[in-house]
Amino acid sequence: MRTLAILSALPDEQSGLLQQLEQPERVQRAGRTFWRGHWHAHAVVLALTKIGKVAAATTTTTLIEAFDVDRVVFTGVAGGMGAGVGVGDVVVAQNFVQHDMDASPLFARYEIPEHGSAILTCDVQLTALLLRAVQAGLAGVGRHFHQGQWLPAATVHTGLVASGDQFVSEAAAARQMLSDLQAAGFSPLAVEMEGAAVAQVCHDYGVPFAAVRTISDRADDSAHADFSAFVTQVAGPYARAVIGQLMTLL
Repeated sequence: MRTLAILSALPDEQSGLLQQLEQPERVQRAGRTFWRGHWHAHAVVLALTKIGKVAAATTTTTLIEAFDVDRVVFTGVAGGMGAGVGVGDVVVAQNFVQHDMDASPLFARYEIPEHGSAILTCDVQLTALLLRAVQAGLAGVGRHFHQGQWLPAATVHTGLVASGDQFVSEAAAARQMLSDLQAAGFSPLAVEMEGAAVAQVCHDYGVPFAAVRTISDRADDSAHADFSAFVTQVAGPYARAVIGQLMTLL
């Protein structure tokens, strides 16, 4: 039976998913907790990557090696960077770039050494299914209240996501990062801390990977405000709805 891994970085991002797992079995490995079970007759493993690229790479490698995982999906939150990408919107990644990768002058800035490119591409078929799941899931999830106001209906975006070992929480830093990336030909919609690492491990193993991120902030000076509340009130329900739909499409 094929096994799907569902990753998130933080417990609140995944708590609703764990509740859906049938006959969950807890497995400890590499300092991490993995939950193995079934969802809609699919074999599933849930895990938290922890925060950052190294932690995410370790978790993904362990999943593939120890649990015979052959598909990986990431769901979590990110900071919006692209024009028109607002709080409460959803980004389905088509590819990833590492905004903190710089091995110049040996390689061009952002290029992954000996990879031949700066871009890590998500699996086309799995990403298409995830996009369908996002569209169907959000259609029935309803409105959400956050920071004293109702969020507008979520807009779904697809495209490039930037990853790096930095929580971007200053508007000036976000503008500089975006400007540097655009100067090199990259225009990310969102920024986060794990996706590119998961994508690179999956690429190395030949395992299909797809990712979806709910936008919690605009990677600016208010990025830290009510972060936990947003994950609980908005991103968590979105993840349950989206992954529930994905299970019916696989």
